[in-house]
Formats: sequence, structure tokens, C-alpha cells
Amino acid sequence: MPELPEVETTRQGIRPCCEGKAVRQLRVFEPRLRWPVPDDLPQRLEGATIHALKRRGKYLLLIVDEGAVLVHLGMSGSVRVVTESEPRRTHDHLELEMEDGALLRYHDPRRFGCWLWSDQWEQHPLIRHLGPEPLSPEFTGEYLYRLSRGRQVPVKSFLMDSKTVVGVGNIYANESLFKAGILPGRAAGRIGLDRYKRLVTHVRDTLSTAITQGGTTLRDFVNSSGQPGYFAQSLQVYGREGQPCRLCNRPLSQSRLGQRTTVFCRHCQR
Repeated sequence: MPELPEVETTRQGIRPCCEGKAVRQLRVFEPRLRWPVPDDLPQRLEGATIHALKRRGKYLLLIVDEGAVLVHLGMSGSVRVVTESEPRRTHDHLELEMEDGALLRYHDPRRFGCWLWSDQWEQHPLIRHLGPEPLSPEFTGEYLYRLSRGRQVPVKSFLMDSKTVVGVGNIYANESLFKAGILPGRAAGRIGLDRYKRLVTHVRDTLSTAITQGGTTLRDFVNSSGQPGYFAQSLQVYGREGQPCRLCNRPLSQSRLGQRTTVFCRHCQR
């Protein structure tokens, strides 16, 4: 699934093509996504100016006068900038045409993403309960320490809970916990303030680096130009189970936490 850096990379890539511009037309070729595309969405967007293209967690938000369109990339979706001459592919389900002729196409083979309308997007059920952004001032070691008191849930599951903080998916949770020297299975409530401060630093650094490098190369993900990301070249533990730890040279271990693959070093993490 595209994670926060992939979504932010997409936002940055398509932003110049749509922000501050009016929509000429939204064409819906396949409305049956995770939730059906609203029948009136093309009419709502026709002629509307996209004042801002924001991101909240893994949702892209196309802000117009009357509300916003919530876009989620699902398991394998992407939004790409294309030319008019580029033929539409089988799983290109929506196409947004701007006033200057720029085209954005939404591609989603598994149809697990969404294009939804909201009059007040901050209060939308998919948005309103989300935790702070990991790169925002609200995300601090003190915040994690306070929220984790008395919690027995594994710290990796705690970190991946969108009510704790948004957008720290499986890949980046593995990487950040390794860099912070914290065992993924340790109870969240048993981790001290200093270690949480260190974890926040590594979450920020890991996500920022991934955004700069264009996201992580996943099997299905491509960015707004149709190219894969390159952060996978920098992964320390994810996908490297059984291989030598880059710090101590001992084999990396693997387990399942919350039905997600977890890779860690028994020697370097505690």
C-alpha cells in the first residue's frame, strides 16, 4: 500500500498541474471503487477552481469553494500526469482535465481507493479521528510518552495506529524503530520519555528522507510521473529478514505483529 511518503510525493508531483486552476471536466470511467464515486461529483467539480491540494494522512484533498474531494490511493492506486495522446489503460478509472488541458489520471487495479465529496472535510468520518501529522510540531516525544502510559499494545502497533499519529505505515515503522533501537514488540507503556524522543526524531528523519527520494519502491506504486520511488535502496531492515544487520552483522529476525511482517535486530533493539 502506498504510505505517507508516496502520497506526499504524488501531491508534490501533481500540485503544479491543478492548484489554482479551474476544472474543465472530471470523467469517471469506473465508479465502483472501495466506495462508489458520487454520481454528482463531475457536476460539482466542473468549472470549480482547486484552491489548494492538501494531504491529511494518506488522503489527498482537492479543496474547492464548496468543499473538497477526498482521494485515497488504496492498495495499488496512483494519480499521474499524462498527455492527451497517451492512451487510457485498463485500470485508469478517473480522469481530471484542467482548464489549460493538463490531465490527471487515477489508476487503481484493485479498486480499493476512493474519490469522495465532503462539504466539511475536516469533519468527514475518515478524517476527523486521525492523530497528528508525523512532521508537525504536535508530534513529539512527550506526546507519545503521555499517550502510551498504561498501554500494553506493542509499540509498533501503537505507532502504526492512525489515532496515535497518521501515516507511519509498516515499512517506516520497521525502519524508525530499528534506528531508535527499540524492539517492535515491547509494550508501548514500558518505553521511557527519552526513548520516545529518539523515536520521534527517527520517524521524522525517515519519512523526510523517503519523501525527498520519491517514496519506497513497492510492487505496485509509481509516483505522479509513472516512475517508482527509490527509498528502498536505503532500507535498513524491512524486507531484509535473515540478512546481516548493518550495525552488528548478526542475522535480522522476523515476526508477525498485528498481521504485519516485522523485521528487527535482537541485538541492536531492546
